Amino acid sequence: MSLLRYEVLDGVARITLDSPPVNAMGEAMLDALLAALARAREDDAVRVVMLRSDNPKIFCAGLDLAALRQGSPSQMRHVLDKLYPQLCDAQYHLGKPSIAVVGGAARGGGMTLSISCDIIIAADTATFGYPEIDVGVPPAIHFTHLPRIIGRHRAFDLLFTGRSFPAQEAWRLGLVSQVFPAAELQAGADALARTLAGKSAQITRLAREAFMRANDLDYRRGVGGAVETFCNIAMSEDAREGLAAFVEKRRPVWGQDRKS
Repeated sequence: MSLLRYEVLDGVARITLDSPPVNAMGEAMLDALLAALARAREDDAVRVVMLRSDNPKIFCAGLDLAALRQGSPSQMRHVLDKLYPQLCDAQYHLGKPSIAVVGGAARGGGMTLSISCDIIIAADTATFGYPEIDVGVPPAIHFTHLPRIIGRHRAFDLLFTGRSFPAQEAWRLGLVSQVFPAAELQAGADALARTLAGKSAQITRLAREAFMRANDLDYRRGVGGAVETFCNIAMSEDAREGLAAFVEKRRPVWGQDRKS
């Protein structure tokens, strides 16, 4: 079963997530995504990379929590290594601009996918959120970069309430660079890609490398720590309860409530 599609059109590599119903990420999807980014990196005909979803209502709902719950701690770490360090390195060394085209809901690991790109554009119907705290696991990778983008206190609000927020708020916060009417999103993405593809490939690559060095060193240093934080907390009693409640579609009963 195909988990994503890869095609090159007019110098733009389009990586389209296609894993119904919600593009939940397991190891197989992450492998496919990393392979697609490597393919785009090695192809001199590719000038821009576009990451999008086949589902207009869902960009990516995040990690496959049911599979994560069933796996061993070592399997969990293996998946997180792909989502955090390996995805970070793949984007860091991509050598060409990447655009996340978010038409629907981006949650949890879907936020990681979008923010790994150089530019995020969104439909006015898109929504964003970090709901990990509600299932008993931390959005640890976002502790590193989100406060730098939107400020410490606003980042704490999003990361610790787990609330969803619309595209216009994401734009005001500086997470999204442009918002389009949903029917015009792909046209807007194509126009942006053409603009980027029209620049010198050599200068863009060299300038992007300098940009990455100037802006992403703290993020890359924090990636390993995020894996440790996630794995350590995921082994706790409340994290196991939160994951079980999510899979069983019920409200979690946290430790303080069990004791009362």
